[in-house]
Amino acid sequence: MRLPSMSQPFLLAPIAECPPGPPGAQVRLAVLGARGVGKSAMIVRFLTKRFIGDYEPNTGSLYSRLVHLDGDQVAVQIQDTPGCIQVQEDCVQVLDSLSRCVKWAEGFLLVYSITDYSSYQSVQPLYQHIRKVHPDARTPIIIVGNKADLLHARQVQAKEGLQLADELGSLFLEISTSEDSQGVCDVFQYLCKEVSKLQHAGSTDRRRSSIIPRPKSPNMQDLKRRFKQALSSKVK
Repeated sequence: MRLPSMSQPFLLAPIAECPPGPPGAQVRLAVLGARGVGKSAMIVRFLTKRFIGDYEPNTGSLYSRLVHLDGDQVAVQIQDTPGCIQVQEDCVQVLDSLSRCVKWAEGFLLVYSITDYSSYQSVQPLYQHIRKVHPDARTPIIIVGNKADLLHARQVQAKEGLQLADELGSLFLEISTSEDSQGVCDVFQYLCKEVSKLQHAGSTDRRRSSIIPRPKSPNMQDLKRRFKQALSSKVK
C-alpha cells in the first residue's frame, strides 16, 4: 500500500524542548520501536532527505520543522525515542519509562525491522501502552516495517505486518529508509495530516460544547392550561 505523495521543501531545526502553542499550530509525533529498527534514520531522512546508517543509540532527540498542510504552515515536532523496548517480563516497566513521551505526542509511528522478528513482537505491547494513555481510538498510529530493501534477510513477512495492523485497527506500510526517501516523507506527512484533522475536529467539538442553548420561549397557552388545572384542583 502506498500513500499519496505530499512532500514539501523544509528546513531542519533541532530544539531542546517543545514550546507551548495553540491547537493546530503544531503537530507532535513520536517514533517508537525496538533498538536498531531505524527510527533515527527515518526521522533524519524525512527532515533532510539524507540517509545516515549509523547513530549513537538512545539519544532521544526532539526535532522540529515547518511543513505546509492543505495550504497552512504547521510546526511539526518529532520525538525520537531510545530503542530499549524488549518483549520480556519487565516489559511494562520499560514501557512506563516512555509514558511521558507517549502522553505528549498526538500521533505515532511504531517501527520494526523486517529483518528482526523480536522487533516485530515489540509493536503490540507498544500499541497497547499508547491506547492506555490515549483511549480515543481516533489517535493515529501507523505500523511501519522498515528495511524493506533487505529481502534476503527478511524474518517478518509483509502479511504478518498487515495481519497485526488489521487486528489493532491501524494502518500498515513497509518502507526502505535507505532507498525510498519519498516513501518515508509520505508516511510522516500522512501522519501529520491525520493529527491535524483530529485537532480541528477537537476544536469544533469544544466550540459546540461551549455554546449554551437558548431556552425555549414559554408556551403561554400551555401555562394558562396548567394554571387553570391547578386552580380547579384546589377548588375541589
